Amino acid sequence: MRTIFIITNEWRRFGAGAALLTSLCLGDPAHAGAMQTGGAAQGPEATPSASAAPVAAPAAPVIEAPKLLQKTEASYPAEALAARLEANVRLQLKVDAEGKVTEAEVMEPVGHGFDEAARTAALQFRFEPGKRDGVAKRFRIVYTYAFRLPVDAAPPGPVAEAGTPPDAALPPEVVSSTDENTIDVTVVGESAAERHRQSAEAVQVIEMEQIGYETADLGKALARTEGVDVRRAGGLGSNTRVSLAGLSDDQVRFFVDGIPLEFAGYGPGLANVPVNLVQQMEVYQGVVPIRFSADVLGGAVQLITDQDVHGSGVAASYELGSFDTHRITASGHHLQESTGLLVRAHGFYDNARNDYLVDVQVPNDAGKLAPARLPRFHDGYQAGGASLEVGFVDRPWAQRLLVRAFINATDRDIQHNPSMTQVFGDVTGTDGSAGTTLRYAQTFGQGLTVDTVGGYTFRRSRFLDVSKCRYDWYGRCFVTLETGGEMDAGAVERYVNQHAVFARFNASWQPGAPHTLRLAVAPTFVVRTGEDRQLQLLQQADPLSADRDVGSLVTGLEYQYEALEGRLQNVAFAKDYLQSTGAQKLLASNEFLDLTRTTHELGVGDNFRLRLTPTLTAKASYEWATRLPRPDELFGDGLLIEDNLELVPETSHNFNLGLGVSLLPGRHGSFRANVGGFARLSDQLITLIPQGSFSRYQNVYAARSLGVVGAAGWTSPGQLLSLDGNATWQDVRNVSGEGNFGSFKGQRIPNQPSLMANGSAQVKLSDLLRSQDELLITLRSRYVHEFFLAWEGAGAAATKLTIDTQLTHSVALTYVMRDTPTKLSWTLDLQNLTNARTFDFYGVQRPGRSLAAKFTLER
Repeated sequence: MRTIFIITNEWRRFGAGAALLTSLCLGDPAHAGAMQTGGAAQGPEATPSASAAPVAAPAAPVIEAPKLLQKTEASYPAEALAARLEANVRLQLKVDAEGKVTEAEVMEPVGHGFDEAARTAALQFRFEPGKRDGVAKRFRIVYTYAFRLPVDAAPPGPVAEAGTPPDAALPPEVVSSTDENTIDVTVVGESAAERHRQSAEAVQVIEMEQIGYETADLGKALARTEGVDVRRAGGLGSNTRVSLAGLSDDQVRFFVDGIPLEFAGYGPGLANVPVNLVQQMEVYQGVVPIRFSADVLGGAVQLITDQDVHGSGVAASYELGSFDTHRITASGHHLQESTGLLVRAHGFYDNARNDYLVDVQVPNDAGKLAPARLPRFHDGYQAGGASLEVGFVDRPWAQRLLVRAFINATDRDIQHNPSMTQVFGDVTGTDGSAGTTLRYAQTFGQGLTVDTVGGYTFRRSRFLDVSKCRYDWYGRCFVTLETGGEMDAGAVERYVNQHAVFARFNASWQPGAPHTLRLAVAPTFVVRTGEDRQLQLLQQADPLSADRDVGSLVTGLEYQYEALEGRLQNVAFAKDYLQSTGAQKLLASNEFLDLTRTTHELGVGDNFRLRLTPTLTAKASYEWATRLPRPDELFGDGLLIEDNLELVPETSHNFNLGLGVSLLPGRHGSFRANVGGFARLSDQLITLIPQGSFSRYQNVYAARSLGVVGAAGWTSPGQLLSLDGNATWQDVRNVSGEGNFGSFKGQRIPNQPSLMANGSAQVKLSDLLRSQDELLITLRSRYVHEFFLAWEGAGAAATKLTIDTQLTHSVALTYVMRDTPTKLSWTLDLQNLTNARTFDFYGVQRPGRSLAAKFTLER
């Protein structure tokens, strides 16, 4: 008799899974229930993430288990043959959506050569793809391979079990476990990532396994997604600007396991987070769920790093690239199963000189400016960090109870001003933070779950510009300054200290199968102080020494309802925003004026999803959103961004529509596509405006953003070739006739591209040199249409400053070995194949052609 066990990924679905089990299984129901409990703990796919709030499950799915179509007979091990041994080898197989076995793991080793023989044979099996609701899916199955001596080879005495010295035996006959009495198939339900993609939320889930093999950082990986634009002012460690569907800068928020990035201990920017420490990336374009407890105008990126909590493991990577780039990461975790004690640690180190060639104007022998191509000489970057986490998981009294401590530091040279028209040779900036967090998560009775985290972070930044030299692009000091300071008329030595205390409380209650209520509460308090030592030496008033603090409280309430057997899902929510700001402004009389402000706003929204067919899904979402000014926007960063205490919150009506299709693998391969539209009707939009050597955030008053995004992909039968592409068009305009920008009503907001596209082609060759190895050849292209640096109506047409259209290409070669206890990978990546001159910001040239290599290991 064949027994099929249906194992779902969420504890709340136990009832639905048991009902389905009864209808599908021919085995003993009591035994099946025991297997469900045990199986649900296998692997990260079946473990609820402590960082994400639960997502309500649809009605019980229709499961069709994979069926074995083609088996490969294993060679009877010579050692076992000589010892006349028999054995059963239990294997856990991963079967992809085309029925191919991608991984085979021995669950209970028996030795004597049986394990490797069974595993080698199982990797050649072919299955009829398993299906969920008629759609081919990846499955994990448990398969028992039985090695039996033939009857005519049996000796007079008993046959020895593995590990017992036997008598000699005749040549054996290998019998695989394909009859109804020996097959044990465990069907694992849809992964948490796939369910999340299919939920009502406007989210894209990016799995990071393959990206972890590549030399791309998180900024490059994110830029490949439709509706996303990532612009950088140079090489590794340079300033990065992320735009999601027309929203950019601080209108887009970043989180690490539910904690704001600035409090998580990875440095100030997304692109500087080591990619090999991230297991999954979630991109929210539109409405942001209340569980993040954030004042977001319509876009957020969540990095998930805490999925590995079972067993023990280590991982490391090393990347070597052009411009003296070195990136190292290492991580490890160990779980003591008997006590639930978990210890995790990670560390990273980055170093780059960024001395790539740029085209500049320098004086010739006659003293006239002439073009030259010279290396950047003062653009170095160093960063490092580490964290240690200790606690308990999967205990009766806590699903998660973890304490984490972290520290990180960055040191960055500054080569030039924002438009690369003025070169610097001794300006530097540093940033460092340290802190701790405490997380508690538990599932209580009657459908109640709680996930809460709180912490403290200290951050210190320094900006130093005291050199008395004026440098040229050759790195020579050609002018001696009387007072020092290359950027402005005077030396600058600024220190900014920031203390932040935060908490995130999430609760979810499911009173009945179609209903879920969620509550989120997030208080945050930030205090910032500083000093400008050069002003103090001159006995002048120091504006950085003023007292400044920001307190905010964001609360959300959400109701989720499902109908039509899970095909329809609707999530309605309301948010409340409260912010209190206190600051001191330096007056012309060198006296400080106390300023206080309290802001209170409300927001509402709704997410809707309908599965029109098993392969076609429609989504719609709306939010009346508010974003409160962040400390860096109000107070500046003490480096290149000045303060603006007059900022007011942004508000916006956000609309999203989307339609997605995913066709199951067939004779002509698999196809996927989606198309969507978005609208942002924003008021008091906050934008970073350059002002000479420094920049300042300002309210642009009213803006309207409209756009269309689309993506499509095709994978050939056997996954030999994969083609993917996406495009984004957006139109972001000022619609206010009042205020500082009233004269530019109807014009595009400057310094934002309107058209972007990405394309990729990948060839995958498997089982070349070893079983389960892979050779990946990947070609990627990116297109950005030209756009204006300033307002369209400012200046004559012939003199308008523009960033030209850009088309870049890269190619990567990756080799992965999976059939060893330690998984290894090697990658060689050639960026900017054509050595094109590229600019993300006007005048600031990006690196040309570059080569990088990366090695990873995981055990």
